Amino acid sequence: QVQLVESGGGLVQAGDSLRLSCAAPPRTVMWYTMGWFRQAPGKEREFVAAVSRSGPVTYNADSVQGRFTISKDNAKSTVYLQMNNLKPEDTAVYYCAAAQPGAPAKLPTSYNNWGQGTQVTVSS
Repeated sequence: QVQLVESGGGLVQAGDSLRLSCAAPPRTVMWYTMGWFRQAPGKEREFVAAVSRSGPVTYNADSVQGRFTISKDNAKSTVYLQMNNLKPEDTAVYYCAAAQPGAPAKLPTSYNNWGQGTQVTVSS
């Protein structure tokens, strides 16, 4: 089991930016596909972005591409989600997750390690 710890959430206004961090045990982000998901009240968990062990990234194009950027620091074993131009519909609990390499990055079922989540609230 891989322990993941998210941080950086908060209450912001529409148009603001936030950067979420996900701290993982050493070497975790070098070996796993790391993903960000979000879940709003009453909705299913939604894929946001993922970065593979070798670096290529994938985004939920419909909702966040062009505004969110996922990145990782292998030395710090940390994954980031930079969120710009936030909108009220981005309000959700954001989760970091780790999946075995090669698993479909957009599917929650690919991930068997999850953080506790961090709340992001965007007011209009």
